[in-house]
Amino acid sequence: MSPLSALLWLIAAAAAFAYWNAARAAAERAGALGRNACLAAGVIWLDQSVHASGLRLRRGEDGWLGFERSFRFEYSHDGIDRHVGRLVLRKGQLVSFVGPVARAVTPLDLH
Repeated sequence: MSPLSALLWLIAAAAAFAYWNAARAAAERAGALGRNACLAAGVIWLDQSVHASGLRLRRGEDGWLGFERSFRFEYSHDGIDRHVGRLVLRKGQLVSFVGPVARAVTPLDLH
């Protein structure tokens, strides 16, 4: 094996590791966001996990290309029903969320 081909293999391995590491970090961040949203809304976070559902190349607000990762998770209001929540992360930041929201109490005007 020539030194050039060894170097190319090393670069490819480093790129693959960096991609895998970023994917794991994004999944952990998505899991924390989904869990916190369910806790705040008073619903049950089912399966205690998120599932990657999409990956695409998007230009960020800074103009650089980066990965936008989509995740889905499931939650329930009473343990019987199942609802799907979705969230999208770009560079570790939440850019879109569809799922449970905190219940609000409407105050009564008694006057």
